[in-house]
Amino acid sequence: MTLDHRLRTSTILVTLIAALALLGCQAKNPAPTDEAGTASAPAASSNAAGAPTAEELANATYHGIYDQPVTLVGGSWEGDPFEPGAASRPAVGLVKHFWMGGDLGGDGAEEAVVLLWESSGGTGTNNYVAAMGRHDGEIVNLGTALMGDRVQLKEARITDGKVELDVVQTGPEDAACCPSQKATRVWALDSDGLAEVASEVTGTLSVEDLGGPEWVLTHFNWDQPAPTEPEVTMVYEEGRLAGTSGCNRYTAGVEAGETAADLVLGPAAGTRMACPEEQMAVEDRFLEQFGGVSGFGFLAGKLGLSWSLEDASGVMLFRPRERAEEGSSEG
Repeated sequence: MTLDHRLRTSTILVTLIAALALLGCQAKNPAPTDEAGTASAPAASSNAAGAPTAEELANATYHGIYDQPVTLVGGSWEGDPFEPGAASRPAVGLVKHFWMGGDLGGDGAEEAVVLLWESSGGTGTNNYVAAMGRHDGEIVNLGTALMGDRVQLKEARITDGKVELDVVQTGPEDAACCPSQKATRVWALDSDGLAEVASEVTGTLSVEDLGGPEWVLTHFNWDQPAPTEPEVTMVYEEGRLAGTSGCNRYTAGVEAGETAADLVLGPAAGTRMACPEEQMAVEDRFLEQFGGVSGFGFLAGKLGLSWSLEDASGVMLFRPRERAEEGSSEG
């Protein structure tokens, strides 16, 4: 891998990682959603003995990240600068809109699972999984476990009281910037907290990982939501990406690039229907950014396509339709 290519790939992944602090996940044990599709835990007033709510977790105390616990305020925490007047300082944040509920203790009580990110000002971003419950009316951190540096989450679920995460992580031959090893990792509560009890490598990231569900566009960029109507969709099948672009249907060839996360797209072709101006504006923007796609990754269950144009760059985000139709958050 050339230095220029590695720097470009690293920049793409840093942008993907930054979005973790803002975006959510589609899980098989999801929180209910409000009218805007934002995930939230059940309201405490409706079930006082239920799992901690999303609002409570955004202002809870977490152990196991630093020597001292950190208490989030509105979903984030910042420590003092490492040096007086310096910009670098420790920071921790909750991955917004991610919430899984289930019985982790086997006692019939509902606990919640959340994701956290931690940065100390360098290029790395550590990801954590935390289990949260109630005790004597207080929110308690039952355990926090390190997932690793720049680990991407493809899918999350609670199975038989255990937290199962399908991830993309750094393999033995990977540079830190560019994880490509797929794995399923499992955590369970024990007397010491949240412990990893199983880990199985399942393969290497490839263009085939675009396949499976139909993907629905949620963001033109990580901080710029896309409208829910008209809907923009994408599916992968046999070396091609295809879907609806807002008005018309489109298709384009796609193949692997130099690294596992790189994509090389061919020219897009599509139908030529005319639609109202609002629809055409969505379609034009999507197709322009789609033409600049050069890589992909996963953001807490969402697919991210990195794109670059002459005057702008970013990451388009897609949710998987099949899990959304089962009641998952649209994030």
